[in-house]
Amino acid sequence: MALGPVLLITSVAVCIGLVSTCWICLERIDIQRTVADFKAHFLDAAPYVAAALLFFVAKRATHGYSLRISHALDWDITSEIFAVEGALVAAVQRVVPEVTLEFFTVMYMFGFPYLLVTAPVLYFFVGARHSLKKLLVAYLLNYVVGSICYTLFIAYGPRIHLASVDGLMYDAYPQTQSLTAAVSSNTDVFPSLHTSLAVVVVLLAWQSRRHLPRWLPISAFVAVSVVFSTMYLGIHWAVDVVAGVVLAVWSVIVAHRLVDWIERPAGRDAAVDGTEDGISSSTDLDD
Repeated sequence: MALGPVLLITSVAVCIGLVSTCWICLERIDIQRTVADFKAHFLDAAPYVAAALLFFVAKRATHGYSLRISHALDWDITSEIFAVEGALVAAVQRVVPEVTLEFFTVMYMFGFPYLLVTAPVLYFFVGARHSLKKLLVAYLLNYVVGSICYTLFIAYGPRIHLASVDGLMYDAYPQTQSLTAAVSSNTDVFPSLHTSLAVVVVLLAWQSRRHLPRWLPISAFVAVSVVFSTMYLGIHWAVDVVAGVVLAVWSVIVAHRLVDWIERPAGRDAAVDGTEDGISSSTDLDD
């Protein structure tokens, strides 16, 4: 199957999940308040959205250069990763029932973009401007670090490096490779950005749980499924997953500090306005 149909199916699945989650998690008054003040909300978040989009466009435009630099450096760390964890992924594939293949394929292909899209939409419509900005900055930091690592290091996933590991999703649904190949190469393994970005969504969901209590269990379930799917499907090593979790925690901490610093009024020192869910150093809801 060509890229177009796969992309269309993915987009439809994400849209269905997004609308369903908004119906579950948002109150009508939240939507009405945001729509009534849409321009102010949009303009407030626009610089962060623009910065993220600009980087993603630049990343795509320079993808070919990055691959050439990576292969010129030829720092292949696949053997070192295998030396650390061995055939753990092969053991995971042996233990997990084959009947779960469809579920984890759906989580990897649809659950991951669903998390990335749904989280900022929820924060926008609930009026959680601070959380939205921190989420976007955390996304950006993940992709910056991921791009640097993917340029510096060559790392092949267990499905390629080990004969004992099957590429379960690609074997059963070869059409999925048209989409994954369009956004990354088979050496983009360390760290796992599927893991880091999914964990970022959950960490921000935890921090904003008072405002979106139903989003936390939904995002946590999908994120855990996505993270596990990366290993079960033979795409990532456990080392990649651990590195992804570390990257997620780091990016959220840095995003908090950056956004708090950027949003601090001119001339104001380090005093804070309050605490959001015991974690953020400034209030979240501006309404």
